[in-house]
Amino acid sequence: MHHHIHAIDPKAHLFAITATLTNAQSNQIFSLPAWLPGSYMIRDFAKNIIDIQFFDENNSAIPFQQLDKQTWQVANQTATITLRYQVYAWDLSVRSAHLDTNHGFFNGSSVFLAAKGLEQDKQHVTIAPPALSELAQWKIATSLSRVAGEQFGFGEFSAENYDDLIDHPVEMGDLTIDTFIAAGVPHDIVLSGKHRANMARLKQDLKAICEYQIHFFGTPAPFERYVFMTTVLDNGFGGLEHKASTALMCSRNDLPKNEHGEVDKGYRTYLSLCSHEYFHSWNVKRIKPAQFTPFDLSQESYTEQLWAYEGITSYFDDFITYRSGCIDQESYLTLLSETMTRVYRSQGRFKQSLASSSFNAWTKFYKQDENAANAIVSYYTKGALFALLLDLTIRLETEGQKSLDDVMRILWQEYGLTGVGTDNQSHQRIVESLLNRNCDELFSFLYHTDDLPLAPLLAKVGIEMHFRSSEGANDNGGNKVKGFNIGFGAKVKPEGLGLKVISVNQHSPAHLAGLSAGDLLIAADNLQVNGQFEQLLQHYPIGETIKLHWFRRDELMQGELTIQAAIKDTVALSLTDKHLTTLWLG
Repeated sequence: MHHHIHAIDPKAHLFAITATLTNAQSNQIFSLPAWLPGSYMIRDFAKNIIDIQFFDENNSAIPFQQLDKQTWQVANQTATITLRYQVYAWDLSVRSAHLDTNHGFFNGSSVFLAAKGLEQDKQHVTIAPPALSELAQWKIATSLSRVAGEQFGFGEFSAENYDDLIDHPVEMGDLTIDTFIAAGVPHDIVLSGKHRANMARLKQDLKAICEYQIHFFGTPAPFERYVFMTTVLDNGFGGLEHKASTALMCSRNDLPKNEHGEVDKGYRTYLSLCSHEYFHSWNVKRIKPAQFTPFDLSQESYTEQLWAYEGITSYFDDFITYRSGCIDQESYLTLLSETMTRVYRSQGRFKQSLASSSFNAWTKFYKQDENAANAIVSYYTKGALFALLLDLTIRLETEGQKSLDDVMRILWQEYGLTGVGTDNQSHQRIVESLLNRNCDELFSFLYHTDDLPLAPLLAKVGIEMHFRSSEGANDNGGNKVKGFNIGFGAKVKPEGLGLKVISVNQHSPAHLAGLSAGDLLIAADNLQVNGQFEQLLQHYPIGETIKLHWFRRDELMQGELTIQAAIKDTVALSLTDKHLTTLWLG
């Protein structure tokens, strides 16, 4: 099958696709995925297809019938079928397709139809330059295998099969491109959008992270070339892993400004994001659950194992950023304390297990609402803490001879290199083989909602874990903040003449006063509220009540807020014994 894609009208956000199939079956069926690997929610990409038509080798229209929202059956009499359609591309994310006069981006799952029964056939793609002459300087970046055309130029590409075709996103525009070599493998850095990034610093740090990960799993790397594609925005964050590339979004201020100097919070976030998606090259792109071998992209594919694929990856993303020398020990402990804080501030951790969180990712995690913190737990963050629990347990019981590193390397050898999918007990069996004991009790934490016993394990490696109160919305954890004495229990942001309530924690003073998400809090103690509201609460004595007024839609409501001591739900980690810490942090 040969696909031809053309940015036909960037101003209208339209790609035009022509695809020709030369070995069609009788009554050939074509379909578009409903979701894409790594993003576990039904996306219904077919909703963006416009005016699909089918033609025979004589360019005569062929009758067809739409079978469902994403599937078409053609009443063909010949083996050659040509499809013509357009795709509306206005989703500025890493998941779908976006096109305007600044840049273009697409995942193949959003734009290329599959021929049923012929998905294993080789695929060819021609990517044509945009129709507008003022965009003649545009380049493209992709990890697709190039057949014709200059490097980073438009041209022809190939893929081994349909799954391969949709696993290499394409970025196009006036791109900033640089390259480094890690463990003998070329890695391209591609930035789209206005920025002032210091590319030398970016290359230096990404090279360190990539070389560490390649040697972590063992050479050779599972790809011959890798591409980091980043859309730079005023305010953005996100990433999606692929076999030999990753699509990222970041804020302009997250990129490094200088070749030397300390890694600030924004750049630390970006490096961890890159580390996370790169680690997925092994952990989920090649080591994967049995339910994903192969993928069924027409409907949900349920697994209880996302804690292992996103949670373990979330543990190693920051840890490898530290171990590769990009950040110091204090910065790493701060990042870990922030991950812990996100878990311990969630009442949902008492209501949903990690296995359930993984299984219900399609609805509860990917379709979060204002009550999510009270109802669910993240398999990313609590999964990372469970990975920490495994790592510390293995290190302590083997006196540092084994670690979670060994678990990942065994997974790579037994599952990643063989293509066999993991089952719900695969990780436990490997840990049991390293510890030479039954680990049912340890892995039971995947299926119940008890807090993980991390504090005593951290103490054994020279780290004190303690809780303090929060100092408001910008306090994400760590040691440097004292915290409020008085708690409120709701996330708010300034809006109009008051504060818009974003979410309310169950059993908090805000909840008991009657506030709900969406309310506009306008007055407390008969005074108009502003962004300093929580600071002002610190001046009231515990036990006193003050009157609140707020609008719920257009109705004025009131309630009483009882002044209560702030709960200690913010984690701080402190180094107490450097000698013990070497067992874990080196």
